[in-house]
This record gives sequence, structure tokens and C-alpha cells, in this order.
Amino acid sequence: MAKRRAKSKQKRRMTLTPALSRKREQKKSLIPTRSRVVAGAGLKTILSRKREREIRKLYRPIEPFRSGRLRVSSVHELYYEECGNPNGKPALFLHGGPGAGAGKDSRRFFDPKRYRIVLFDQRGCGRSRPHASLEENTTWHLVADIEKLREHLGIERWLVFGGSWGSTLALAYSQTHPRRVTELVLRGIFMLRRGELRWFYQEGASTLFPDRWEQYIAPIPTAERGDLIAAFHRRLTSDDRAMQLAAARAWSVWEAATSYLFVNEDNVRRWSDDEFAVAIARIECHYFVHGGFFHAEDQLLIRVDAIRHIPTVIVQGRYDVVCPMMSAWDLHKAWPEAEFHVVPDAGHSALEPGITHQLISATDRFALTRAASTSAAPRRR
Repeated sequence: MAKRRAKSKQKRRMTLTPALSRKREQKKSLIPTRSRVVAGAGLKTILSRKREREIRKLYRPIEPFRSGRLRVSSVHELYYEECGNPNGKPALFLHGGPGAGAGKDSRRFFDPKRYRIVLFDQRGCGRSRPHASLEENTTWHLVADIEKLREHLGIERWLVFGGSWGSTLALAYSQTHPRRVTELVLRGIFMLRRGELRWFYQEGASTLFPDRWEQYIAPIPTAERGDLIAAFHRRLTSDDRAMQLAAARAWSVWEAATSYLFVNEDNVRRWSDDEFAVAIARIECHYFVHGGFFHAEDQLLIRVDAIRHIPTVIVQGRYDVVCPMMSAWDLHKAWPEAEFHVVPDAGHSALEPGITHQLISATDRFALTRAASTSAAPRRR
């Protein structure tokens, strides 16, 4: 009897319909395997076969318990907000772009019961003023702004979380002020090197998205396409509003359309908004034509020793087209002490399930290691 039951079970397993079989495989694919690299006789990639028991998702939507504006120069005033637990572990979220601004979902990568979550819109974007301004807007102005905000809020040290351009700024800030950083959580590594910019804005990603690429280059005359970043910069800084808007939309939509493993049309529509597109396109292009205002192209790699001791998690989508994995791999080789995760079925966005899972796994774990004296009373306003 037992043998007949076992046979019957085996038969049922073998006769799964193709649709049900595909469903099971798709469900499995959402659970990321872990990619680790360890030092030994040589560098090896070890793909763990053990799957996580639970997929971590964004925490519930929350509203700020405090928001305000901070004057950082005679030109710029920044919008900032605090969410979660006022007495929790301080964490700073650095948005991408530069020029994208922080959104409501940016608050949701942290347990609101355990973290005091700080977000701000960088110079010229989001709710900060003036909108789309390039004046006094460099990487080092932003690094200084982060310190001013930390002091304004009375925070001694904090976890710093950043993806894409946010990872660039997180690295620049932590290398400048390593004593102020308890941990780093980095995603979609971008170090603003010439090869990275050429891949996405000149030639490379174009071969994967030729249809979207045609829309991207449409505002640029054929004669100027030898240096697309420079051509876009001329239009984005033009006084001709119609020319500026056409260039801004093309630039912004190109990035939005390539940010997910499968194109997210809602994201494309959001990035098509005139005001959003002008801010992100102008500010990104401004930073890119100036090489990120770095002293050397590999500055963020060269200065890794300054942050080698900081507990760090790096998360990278295997099929990230915007910030290809080579950059994360180069950072990993320079910094093998950092925990490195490759999500096998993800592109660039932090909102792809496997990437979200790894990011929240990291913040959940770091929430348990609250450092002494991480916060103090905020300054009077």
C-alpha cells in the first residue's frame, strides 16, 4: 500500500502541467541566491544553493514625524525629513541621480520601530530650492551639506544607505568623514568613471535597448552625436525652454526605461514629468561633464583604505544596465572585506524584489548593532 502511494505521488509530480511548473519556477526565481567572493589561493565566486526562507519586502508606508528646511549657502536651501523612531538608530538615505530627489518609498527600507530615518533632497532637486540650479552644486558641496545636516539634527554617527548616484555620494562622504559612519549599505555601484559614462550615454547599453536609444538621441543632430553628453549639456543649459525640455525628457526617459529588468512603464511616465526631467537631466549632465568633480577618475577606489573598517553590504543586480556589474566588481576586488551580494534576476532599481530583499536584510541586521553614542539631542530650531 505504501509503495502504491509513493508511486502515485511520484506520478503526480512527474505530470505537472507546464503552466503550474512555470509558476513554481517563477516563484523560486524571486528568491535570490547569495553570491560571495572569498580570498584564498585565488578569488572564487561561491553561489550558495541555500535559499532564504523569507523574502523581505518594503516596510509599510510612513509619514515623517518632523520635516524642515536647512539653509546651506546663500543660494541653496535643503528640504529634509525624519521618519520612524525619534530615539532609534540614525540612518541616512542618499537618493540617486544626482537630481532625483527622495520619494515616499525611500523611507521604507528601514524598520520604523528601530530606525531614526533621515532623508533630504540634494541641491537643486525635489523639494529643495532653487529648482534645477547648477550654481554651487558639486559632489563636495553635497558632502559638506550632509555634515551640516548631521550637526543640525544632533546626530553623532549614522548608517549611510545609497544606491546608484547615492552609492557614489555615500562613498565620497564616508571617505571624507569615516568617523561619522557606523555602517554602509550600497546598491548599484556607480563611481562616475569615463567607461561607465560611455557605456550608458554613448555606446554600450544602446545595443540592448536600440528602440529606446533612438528616442534618447532624437533631439541631437547627427553631426553632434560623437559626444552625446556634451551635446545634451549644451541643450540642457540653453535659454531656449523648448530645446531644454526636449533634451531633458529624452535624457530622463532613457534612464527610466532601462532601470528595471522588465521595463516599468509607470516609472517611465513619472520620469517624463517636465519638472522632474529638467532637474535630473540638468544636474546629472552637469556632474558628468565635470567628471563628478573628483581629483582622479578612480578616486573612490584609491581611497577605500579610509573606510575598509566600516561594516558594509554591497548589493548589485546581475543585469543592471544603468550601472553595470563591472563597477561593483572592481569595488569588491579593492574592498574584499565588504559583504558582496549579486542578485541573479535583477536590473538596476532598488524596488526589484531580489534587490529589495538584500537591502532590507542588511538594514534589519545592522539595526541589531546599535553603536554607543550614535545620537544626541537635536539642535534647537
